Amino acid sequence: QVQLVESGGGLVQPGGSLRLSCAASGFTIGRYTMSWYRQAPGKERDLVAGIGSVGGSTNYADSVKGRFTISRDNAKNTVYLQMNSLKPEDTAVYYCNAVYRNLVVRNYWGQGTQVTVSS
Repeated sequence: QVQLVESGGGLVQPGGSLRLSCAASGFTIGRYTMSWYRQAPGKERDLVAGIGSVGGSTNYADSVKGRFTISRDNAKNTVYLQMNSLKPEDTAVYYCNAVYRNLVVRNYWGQGTQVTVSS
């Protein structure tokens, strides 16, 4: 059974930090592009950060550049999102995504974890 399970969300004050984890099971993430998305109430789901399967190249939304860092540990089948200098506008449900594109396309989502930045 394929699963992506996010953890590490919670309530944090502005300027604080959180580290999200996404543990995969039922498949190995090594050949997958892994990404974090977020969705705030009443808004669309937007890409926050992604990391490639080969070479580990990364990309970030402009709003999080310099504050968030995505990383992957293929041996642990896990992807991380380190979030520093958090702002109230970072409040959202954060989702983990895994995509494999070759002769077939496989696209998996986690159930999401809530991040709330508030004083």
